[in-house]
Amino acid sequence: MAEQETKAKISVEKVTTLNRRDLSDLCDAAAAAIMDGAGFGWVRAPERDIFERYWRGVLIIPERTLFLAKLDDVVAGSIQLVSPPRQKEAWAHACLVDTHFVAPWARGHGLARALLEAAIADARERGFEVMNLSVRETQSAAITLYEGMSFKRWGRHPQYAKVGGALIAGLYYSKDL
Repeated sequence: MAEQETKAKISVEKVTTLNRRDLSDLCDAAAAAIMDGAGFGWVRAPERDIFERYWRGVLIIPERTLFLAKLDDVVAGSIQLVSPPRQKEAWAHACLVDTHFVAPWARGHGLARALLEAAIADARERGFEVMNLSVRETQSAAITLYEGMSFKRWGRHPQYAKVGGALIAGLYYSKDL
């Protein structure tokens, strides 16, 4: 009797609150991504209470919109859509992607693309004309995704991040929406 392959259940949702389980899953997923070199600011995962405060804080910042990706109902990644603050009227046409990651154990299911597609759709719905992002040049899978989704590289910063004492370049991208 042949075994049936079960397809993983994936979902992406915009969230305004985090229940206890999702917060715990999000911290675990982010910590795993950081340990794998995901590179969204941290080099080492912070202590759990700091991490929980960070994620709760994201939800209270008006300029940040948090999307979560779930694999079989477990939070496995996130993306943040960042709007410019009100006093930056000249930049009101453009938004920024931040903290886009998928935990190593959940990769290969299309979650990174689904998160980015959700952020793009939300940005378009809100009237943004341009989406910007930056990434360490060591993040080859992310770079392939961004370039495959028509983000255009417009710059390189040779001293973008410092990890383990070594400087890593960063790449800057934008996409017309």
